[in-house]
Amino acid sequence: MANIKSAIKRAQISERNRLRNKAYKSAVKTLMKKYFQAVENYASNPSEESKETISQTMSAAYSKIDKAVKKGVYHRNNGARKKARLAKALKKVETAQSN
Repeated sequence: MANIKSAIKRAQISERNRLRNKAYKSAVKTLMKKYFQAVENYASNPSEESKETISQTMSAAYSKIDKAVKKGVYHRNNGARKKARLAKALKKVETAQSN
């Protein structure tokens, strides 16, 4: 354990940041899983209600990813990659249904 006051403070700050980062990452993963589940449900049973669910979960996931990038939890390219992955999943289902 650190003895110097500034080192003690840095340890406290890094622990606080670690917990914040962990919370953001966990929330993003959860929202992404919910989104992929919603897309899967839409693929098996397309309806306006499931389409609305997709748009709501996508909006929530995008918002949380953007906030995580803004806070520095994720690099902006990582955030962009995650958002592109979400969009790609929906596009894949929509093109399969239009054919």
